[in-house]
Amino acid sequence: MDAPITLHENGLGNLLGRSHAMHQVFGLIQRVAPTEATVMIMGESGVGKELVAECIHNLSHRAQGPLVAINCGSIPASLIEAELFGYEKGSFTGASRSHAGVFERATGGTLFLDEVTEMPLDMQTRLLRVLETGRFYRVGGTQEIKTDIRVVAATNRNVTEAVANRQLREDLMYRLAVFPLHIPPLRERPGDVPLLAEYFLSTLNRGSDVTKRFSPSFLEALSARRWAGNVRELKNTVERSFILADEVLDVDLSITMPTRAAEPIEPPRPAGVHVPLGSRLDEAERSLIEVTLDYCEGDKRRAAAVLGCSLKTLYNKLNSYARERAEHESISRHIPGVGTSVPLPG
Repeated sequence: MDAPITLHENGLGNLLGRSHAMHQVFGLIQRVAPTEATVMIMGESGVGKELVAECIHNLSHRAQGPLVAINCGSIPASLIEAELFGYEKGSFTGASRSHAGVFERATGGTLFLDEVTEMPLDMQTRLLRVLETGRFYRVGGTQEIKTDIRVVAATNRNVTEAVANRQLREDLMYRLAVFPLHIPPLRERPGDVPLLAEYFLSTLNRGSDVTKRFSPSFLEALSARRWAGNVRELKNTVERSFILADEVLDVDLSITMPTRAAEPIEPPRPAGVHVPLGSRLDEAERSLIEVTLDYCEGDKRRAAAVLGCSLKTLYNKLNSYARERAEHESISRHIPGVGTSVPLPG
């Protein structure tokens, strides 16, 4: 039998942290875990959301039941219904046997829906119904199945923005986020970096039966970094440094970091045309022709092709504009104050 999950000087169970931010998280986990409330874990990629879900499960009354996890963003839209609810034999091509989905497999325990905002909206509707009724049908099935689970969801998105962008149904958000739990990024808890790094190093040492150690300067360099990839990036960096080091991890940190690809240079886009509201149709057409001709560097044949008109039509339009300009200039020369500066009487 596993040892009970307890709060200790280095964290809560396998969740490590001595920072004030993490101790607040530990307190919230201890409050919500014994309840049946659905939990929405929010945080950037790599902060350890799945580890938090495991901690909630292990501290709950369902700890002896299964913890079943599914990443909603990694399953094709055509298969996610079958993965969630299962399917009956012969319900579609390739269904050679019946299959229990995660809602059945998690009965009596906890279902962890990772990256839930990546789930298609039509499937979110079905998920909402199951959460509200506790009942569902397998794909191709006619028998209603009752499930007894506790749902913990997670996302690396801002949930209110996800609702605004139609990536998450608002009613589903309220159903899942009965108890929202935000996990702070590693850059907001720099004091935890040495603790985590030492833990990762000790795990690697045990696995390789060696006793490698950090140099003080290397630990300082780890603590000073902002860790865009959070705990996952720190873990990978320690492992790469472990491979490169002989006895003391004192490798140039830049060597152990993956090379970032150069930002793609976006090709220049053709200039747009601004037509004020209320402009006449002929004015809008003239603006479009002039901008297109300028974009094509005066090549009238190319401009005609872009505009979708014949070269003759384009020449007729340009000749018409030239006549209008000539007439305007003629009028300006003969009427004082139009196109000229008239001196005021002294």
